[in-house]
Amino acid sequence: MTKFTKLSLIAALALAGTTASAQPLAEAIKNVEVSGTVTYRYDDQSIENVAGADGDDDSETSNKYKIAVNVNSKVNDDVTFNSRFILGENDGSGTDFGSLDTQASGDTNLDAKLTEANFAYTGIANTVVVVGKQAIPTAFTIDRDATGIENTGTGILAQTTFGPATLHAAYFNQTNFNTSNDTGLNDITKGVEYLKGSKDVITAGIALALGPVNVDASYVDVDDTFDAYTVGADAAFDLGEVSLETFARYSVLELDDKITDAVANLEEDNGLWKIGVSANMGMFGAHLMYGQTDEDGGTVGVINGATVGFDEHWNVTLDTVADADTIFAGVDAQVTDKINLALNYSAMDADKGSGEERDETEVYGQITYDHASNLSTFVRFGQYDVDYDASNKKDQETTAGRVQIQYSF
Repeated sequence: MTKFTKLSLIAALALAGTTASAQPLAEAIKNVEVSGTVTYRYDDQSIENVAGADGDDDSETSNKYKIAVNVNSKVNDDVTFNSRFILGENDGSGTDFGSLDTQASGDTNLDAKLTEANFAYTGIANTVVVVGKQAIPTAFTIDRDATGIENTGTGILAQTTFGPATLHAAYFNQTNFNTSNDTGLNDITKGVEYLKGSKDVITAGIALALGPVNVDASYVDVDDTFDAYTVGADAAFDLGEVSLETFARYSVLELDDKITDAVANLEEDNGLWKIGVSANMGMFGAHLMYGQTDEDGGTVGVINGATVGFDEHWNVTLDTVADADTIFAGVDAQVTDKINLALNYSAMDADKGSGEERDETEVYGQITYDHASNLSTFVRFGQYDVDYDASNKKDQETTAGRVQIQYSF
């Protein structure tokens, strides 16, 4: 009898709710869209000759998680409210990717946070204006990422399209630039933090779609900190049995005099250029990329891995390294509709990056299995070596493996 009473009460409440507000609720649900990504990653690496006084070997294993959920609600025909929630970071590091060390700690919970809350206005033809807390989509930043840091800020962004040209401009009165532990600009200040999230940021750019060729140029200024610009082009060609894609980009970042005067031996100018080509023929694919940084500095973006940087493979990266050049190469085979096999090679020659001469090389293989269009898994295994040209540095050899599962909805 008790069980029947409870069910009757629930039914009565449901009936009352249906009678009073079913239509408004149904309309509200129709206007809400939910999307996002779920990523799990396992990393395992063994390092020989760890740098330090004793030169001990080391090993690291970790489970990593990130869940990102976008909730968009249509207010009316011209206005949409957008929000994004992330579950991931668990240590205050600003990585957005929760990492649980399997050797040093037990299982812990992940933090949840609101990273975006803004209104988008589309009442003007071919134009969108976004106001509020939002991702910062520039070549110098990473706006959204299923596995890493995301750059956000509060301000206004406008984008409009005229024929083949798309223009954008934005102003932010605060950003999260100073909270990221993967920020290349903080790496080169030798412990002096100057990239502050309270600084005003202005950015503008243009992109042109000219047939098979796309050209873009953009500029960013962080008040009393730096200004930077980048120009790039890419093209895609169908040559019968072979499809070909190419790209080229040149980027420059100039630090403010206040920064260079405050930090000893810090150069004002940073530059990086890169080119690349990839080809596909039937089930086979290949790519070759080359990049080089200025002798004074190689930091040209707010965050490592941004479009202006050169961070295409696993451990070897040109981002933030001065007076260096890097080559990335790889081949792959789509053996079935779901399975791809790839072999990648990376090499970097750094003359004085971080005050030390060194060579880095890496070779790794990867098997990717696409279970469905929105569910993918890969297994990666490789060798990463660092050879120092200094008597006080020990060469390092790292054997690394990774398993990752990513689901999008």
